[in-house]
Amino acid sequence: MKIVFHGENARSFRAGIEAHLDGGHEIVDLSDALATEAERERFRTAEVIVGIRLTSSMPRPERLRLYQAPAAGVDQIDRSALPPGCALCNAFGHEDAIAEYVMTALLLRHAPLPDADARLRRGDWRYWAGRPTGLRTELGGSAVGLLGYGHIGKAIAARAKAFGMRVTVANRTQVAAGPTVDESYGLDDLDAFMGSADAIVVSLPHTPATTGLVGTRELAAMRPHGVILNVGRGPVIDEQALFDALKSGAIGGAVIDTWYRYPDARDQHPMPGSLPFETLPNLVMTPHMSGWTEGTIRRRMQTIAENVGRLSRGQDLVNLVPT
Repeated sequence: MKIVFHGENARSFRAGIEAHLDGGHEIVDLSDALATEAERERFRTAEVIVGIRLTSSMPRPERLRLYQAPAAGVDQIDRSALPPGCALCNAFGHEDAIAEYVMTALLLRHAPLPDADARLRRGDWRYWAGRPTGLRTELGGSAVGLLGYGHIGKAIAARAKAFGMRVTVANRTQVAAGPTVDESYGLDDLDAFMGSADAIVVSLPHTPATTGLVGTRELAAMRPHGVILNVGRGPVIDEQALFDALKSGAIGGAVIDTWYRYPDARDQHPMPGSLPFETLPNLVMTPHMSGWTEGTIRRRMQTIAENVGRLSRGQDLVNLVPT
């Protein structure tokens, strides 16, 4: 089959893909811009495209049988630009990496190693055992609330329970209490959920229904010392509401990995929002890195190869996204 890896992101999953594929395939790498007529023709005639962005302004791939996103999010893929009968699939494999990121961020709030290191280099023994100023809290004595209980939420819950944390969940579909969930809420009861934990982790995708789901009212319902972490999609938390809650001290802090603005061809170094988040001392900012590990690359490459094989053999595809 003719397989196209479109763009820089897709090329991260390209090296060594042949070792995971059966039979001969024609595989080409294309630039994000599809800058030449040769690239555009390759795109038009592809049977499989691996990529994260498809718009109506791109050449229409009339022969396409599978558009394979090498990530969970498909919000940049215009479904109407897919030809009739073309399958859209995504890939996960990032949940373990994101769960480690979340647990690291939470642990550092209870065991402030960077601050202790910086202080001791100045001769400041603030955290020395025996001094009241050095007393710390423990992660195991706190509660985490998971807004979204898919692959990511489940991976976080398992690790949180290993630390002895209480776990609450808010999800579109009801989640039963069990070994990894202490209490469950519906999305129609967000006020109660937001106040149920010391840390709220957002892992929801960006859809019309989730845009601005967490706004001023929901943030106000958090515990005053509470921290919110976003590893889903930026716009799920209203930008102005988040900035205001942090600036006013209405919530204890935030760890934000997914944002409102990203680099593009016009600006490779933008600030990640329209508001000056970089001025807020109670915010930890990271550049959408939580799921980006060698393990994620390996697992997603295996998913891509599996779907190409299934397509060749006429079998049902995995991670099929409704179009």
